Amino acid sequence: MRIALLQLNPTVGALEANATRIEAAVRAVRGTVDVCVTPEMALTGYPPRDLLLVPGFVARGQEVAARLAAALAGGPSVLLGMPIPSGVEAGRPLLNAAVHLHAGVVGQSFAKSLLPTYDVFDEDRYFEPGLAVEALTVGDHRAAVSICEDVWNDPDVWTTRRYGGDPVAALRALATPVLLNMSASPYAQGKLAQREHLLAHLARKYGVWACYANQVGANDDLVFDGRSLAFSPDGVCVGRAAAFAEDTLIVDTAAPATAVAPWDAPVEAEVFAALVLGVRDYARKCGFTKALLGLSGGIDSALTAVVAVEALGREHVTGVLMPSPFSSEGSLTDARALAEALGMATHELPIAPVMAAFDDVLAAPFAGRPADVTEENLQARIRGSLLMALSNKTGALLLTTGNKSELATGYCTLYGDMNGALAVIADVYKTLVYRLARWVNRGGVVIPPSTIDKAPSAELRPNQTDQDSLPPYDVLDAILVRHVEQCVDGPGLEAAGFDPEVVRRVLHLVRISEFKRKQAAPVLKVTPRAFGTGWRMPIARGTWG
Repeated sequence: MRIALLQLNPTVGALEANATRIEAAVRAVRGTVDVCVTPEMALTGYPPRDLLLVPGFVARGQEVAARLAAALAGGPSVLLGMPIPSGVEAGRPLLNAAVHLHAGVVGQSFAKSLLPTYDVFDEDRYFEPGLAVEALTVGDHRAAVSICEDVWNDPDVWTTRRYGGDPVAALRALATPVLLNMSASPYAQGKLAQREHLLAHLARKYGVWACYANQVGANDDLVFDGRSLAFSPDGVCVGRAAAFAEDTLIVDTAAPATAVAPWDAPVEAEVFAALVLGVRDYARKCGFTKALLGLSGGIDSALTAVVAVEALGREHVTGVLMPSPFSSEGSLTDARALAEALGMATHELPIAPVMAAFDDVLAAPFAGRPADVTEENLQARIRGSLLMALSNKTGALLLTTGNKSELATGYCTLYGDMNGALAVIADVYKTLVYRLARWVNRGGVVIPPSTIDKAPSAELRPNQTDQDSLPPYDVLDAILVRHVEQCVDGPGLEAAGFDPEVVRRVLHLVRISEFKRKQAAPVLKVTPRAFGTGWRMPIARGTWG
């Protein structure tokens, strides 16, 4: 059996455009394969979220699928991911399905059994579950069809399972030589190793060719890395598609099983590629051709600028320098040097006159009160207002530059440096920001070394550093990883050896900053748990210990 795994980058809701993309990919392998497999929900793009609640959207999808089937008549069979009506009187109205396009018509359908409702997933909101993996017949060939989560509940792999049943266990009764899996699995650090381990295990356990077609591209806050895979029945990886790019992986089950080399890159390269794809697709799919950001001379804005230039091209990115009386000359020099190295345009807008105007307007109500964080926040909000004005006037996408450590602890200003339409590195801890900056400079200086080496500072008052308010970033990030991503509470952190007073202070900051995160720009997700769709903490809450 010759299988084409179509690693596609759909746009959510763009039914006709996605169908055109699928048709082109199928026609490119016409006459060379028996079946083409799209990613999960390829016709609608994943995740379509509440578009699924609009009956006209689902009905239109069925019309487009029928036209696609007719257009591909005479070609290979196609397994197309899309929503279809569930047909039940009580329950959710839809199935997360695959349909078989063959001989010009939409034929057999296959429904996803395990519906993830955790982290960024909310499929139980829309879909009825299917029962088990079922078989597809294509000519003389048979293959089992599964959709994403269906393969992620094997009792031999997971000590703790989310679901009681394992739909892939039906493979034994089906006795098919091939397992096809259609996925839309978002990127997170470390996830590729999990996928490869799981698929290799399933291939060996059931003696099948395990073929995995994954979505690529970014939709809102989620980045999909592609990296579709194929494993032979002895668990050898015989095919790997491109990372973070569209690709077609051909698998021939009659050919000798020859192992292919792994995707070999450091975590810095992987995260950088995810961020670049996230910015590029967010801009393209939202209709932006240019972007702007504030350049402070600090490491966060420097890394964000590098990502933006790589994603959109230097001619489409503008940096804005907004020095205050507290800005060091070194920061200005670093910001200018970065812009020159990247070849990007800049504006320089000193904010001292605007600060003075605010001081004058607020002199009476502030009389008798000492300067404090209020004046510091005003500086950030002046800068945020200037950036928004430039975005409105030029139509450029405003990118925020704060990192995950700052967003976690509230070390950012609402309606100030948090202004923007996309939070590029807000799922990147500060310690990883430094690693990424050094990785960017691996072949020559792009980010000035002084930007990397100097003590981080918001420069909102004389001689300010981040560590005036926060623990050292190596300590802070170690606590945050455990607390945010692994849900370790205060006693657990203290038991792990962290200073109790530091733990209490950090967790207090995380808790009281929730209202800021609820108003933050969409965060590109690169860790297992980001401050975005999958983070659902209440704002008003008490403590329990």
